[in-house]
Amino acid sequence: MRYLFAATTVLMLLAQPALAQDGKKFSIKSATTEPPKELDASILKLLENKSIQLLDPSGALICELWLCKQLASEAAPEQVKNGLTYRELKETSVIGAIRYDQAWADYRKQKIKTGVYTMRLGFQPADGDHQGKSIHTEFLVLSAAEKDKKSDTMAVKSLLEMSMKSIDAGHPAVLMLFPYNKAVSTNLVGLEKNHWVLQTPIAVQAGALRGVVGFGITLVGEADE
Repeated sequence: MRYLFAATTVLMLLAQPALAQDGKKFSIKSATTEPPKELDASILKLLENKSIQLLDPSGALICELWLCKQLASEAAPEQVKNGLTYRELKETSVIGAIRYDQAWADYRKQKIKTGVYTMRLGFQPADGDHQGKSIHTEFLVLSAAEKDKKSDTMAVKSLLEMSMKSIDAGHPAVLMLFPYNKAVSTNLVGLEKNHWVLQTPIAVQAGALRGVVGFGITLVGEADE
């Protein structure tokens, strides 16, 4: 396990992504950029002092992500042994931050302006309004840095309202999460329907035990509806 964490800390594998249906290739690269100063100090101290950059097919920077050094979980030892998932993390936890250098769109096709946003974990409500809207039911919820002023978890309703106000929309800004089991490296994969997913492991502390949750963040891709 110690070797695994050492490897994931120093190893950044940039995958050769599959060719998407529209013929476009996106790519990622690692950078030593420090987290944006627009973020609250309590959130800044959670983040790595390195980033992952998403580049468009021309090589221009779309966005840059900073992920947490470590996440907390209340998972039981047996859950850690069997492999942690998103559901062993507390909803609304800070996962990282993202800065958009180009105007973009979230998974719901909503406009995201350039600027800095926090990324917190959110789960799709189990109601009829959301059924079948996305492939998976875990998301990163984006909120403008100037609105997210504490690293603590919060009421889910408060997070959703903060996100909606951040983009002036009637739905929170979200990036769908694909599962990434047995995560050991960072890469970008091109999936069907022009989904481009950043796969990366994040260390997790669960009591006295350490584990990993693999994140599959949809940086390019939209819901069918």
